[in-house]
Amino acid sequence: MSDTQSIVLGGGCFWCTEAVYKEVRGVTDVESGYSNGGSGRPSYEQVCSGNTGYAEVVKLAYDPAQVSTRQLLEIFFVVHDPTQLNRQGNDVGTQYRSGIFYTTPEQKQVAEDIIRELTDEKVYGKAIVTEVAPLANYWPAEEYHQDFFERNPTQGYCMAVAAPKVAKFRKTFTALQKP
Repeated sequence: MSDTQSIVLGGGCFWCTEAVYKEVRGVTDVESGYSNGGSGRPSYEQVCSGNTGYAEVVKLAYDPAQVSTRQLLEIFFVVHDPTQLNRQGNDVGTQYRSGIFYTTPEQKQVAEDIIRELTDEKVYGKAIVTEVAPLANYWPAEEYHQDFFERNPTQGYCMAVAAPKVAKFRKTFTALQKP
């Protein structure tokens, strides 16, 4: 039996990223939160101000025997745009930056390898701006943000932004979906 690992990913609004990773085989827990900002526990309103340095993120716990770090990051690079600096679509601000916040040196290496490969292959036609940094100052988001898409599938933002990301995951990564 493998030990569970964790990695934290910022791919824009955490509602969208959480919705995707809840469906990934081998992911045992997904928690929306804030990371890599200043000191002190931030509130959602403070993070939304763009002045805290925190990113909206999801913390993934996963079983590497079922899903590899590489597979998790391949999903990450498909379901968000890593070329948009401090934004994802209409969500603008440093809190929406693209980021991989690793917890092991191996995760850092995998992240750097994938970014180099995608850059060499000119997959996006623009520079990848994804931040790769050690996890720092992680805080869970407020309870009402947890499982947001699952609890609010007909909410406007969920229908317009999160649902298409989940559909893209399902179409692109059928082998990695939970049964």
